[in-house]
Amino acid sequence: MNVVLSHYGEGYFSVQFTDGFSPDALSAVRKVSGRVWNNERKLWLIPERRSSCNQLLEKLYETGLFNVESGEGPASAVRTSPSPGKETSGTELSRLHEALAVRHYSPRTMERYEKWVTDFLAASGKEPGLLGQCEINTYLERLALKKHVSASTQNQALAALLFYFRFVRNTPVDKLSSVIHAKKKPRIPVVFSREEVGKVIEKLDGTKKLIARLLYGTGMRLNEALSLRIQDLDFDRGEIIVRHGKGDKDRHVMLPQKLVPELRAHIEQVRKLHGKDLSEGWGEASLPDALAAKYPSGCREFKWQWLFPQKNRWVNASTGEQGRYHMDESLMQRAVKQAVLEAGVNKNASCHTFRHSFATHLLEAGYDIRTIQELLGHSDVSTTMIYTHVLNRGACGVVSPLDRL
Repeated sequence: MNVVLSHYGEGYFSVQFTDGFSPDALSAVRKVSGRVWNNERKLWLIPERRSSCNQLLEKLYETGLFNVESGEGPASAVRTSPSPGKETSGTELSRLHEALAVRHYSPRTMERYEKWVTDFLAASGKEPGLLGQCEINTYLERLALKKHVSASTQNQALAALLFYFRFVRNTPVDKLSSVIHAKKKPRIPVVFSREEVGKVIEKLDGTKKLIARLLYGTGMRLNEALSLRIQDLDFDRGEIIVRHGKGDKDRHVMLPQKLVPELRAHIEQVRKLHGKDLSEGWGEASLPDALAAKYPSGCREFKWQWLFPQKNRWVNASTGEQGRYHMDESLMQRAVKQAVLEAGVNKNASCHTFRHSFATHLLEAGYDIRTIQELLGHSDVSTTMIYTHVLNRGACGVVSPLDRL
């Protein structure tokens, strides 16, 4: 049996079994102080300390599963994983991951930044030390002219590369002052009418229908709604706490009173599902940040469970661990796309259209822009101003000459 230890960042290294595992090996990992189960990547994380490493090796050695030559100690049973691709690129990406993690960037932002930097390094074909402003501009031109990406996508790639050069390559900002910035054009968001909202929602059923009503009733983003936990709903105060939203910000939104009975009934169903998981020896939910180490038993408490858990438990074939994550975004996205088609709404709509409709309909009802800004979680009111197209009726308020004939 081989055990692979890899640097993970944030003071941890990962532990993986490359050719299967045994209950004894799994038990050995669980005996290490401070070990954490990473539910997203399905691997064990061990504190990057000499004492923790020695404790892990000692516990693995005691299992008797490894062939260790005399005098070499248990460390000979463990090997470190090679860097992916070129060694220099692997090192750069590892440093990028650490720089993003130490600044508490969201997992999704980290994933996108690492994707753009990986593509940039592969496209340049040069050593990282030889890259600079010229290569950045060449890469951005390639994205715009050959791949025809939007201005938003191009600027996202630029943000990733600027972060890489500033915090990984330690390149002064003044040396990157002439990189290409794509100019974003103002776009009017796609918005449902009130009648269209009702038609689309009626084409959904079950939990997906409840989520759609919640999106329209609160203005939450899809990932914010799916990431809700039981404790985030406050029925007494009539509000929902959105935690770790875009920009890792928390905010309050209203709890639609029409949804209270349905949400209470849904929570009871989740409680029964959680009780069944516990009775079968599972029922653990992943906790954010380092709360898993702070509250070892918290992952089994009902208040930490997802409001919209996935239908089936995930199973890690390597460790035998099982758990239940929240519903995948793609399931809801496909359901809404199909509902829009079945409702006969000829708009390029998605789950995010419910958020646009929420803001637009509040403006039409006379609520002020600052209130809507707070509910949407926008840092700058200028972002919220895109919805003010409903206040100025523009072409809709002009009578065509043809209609006067």
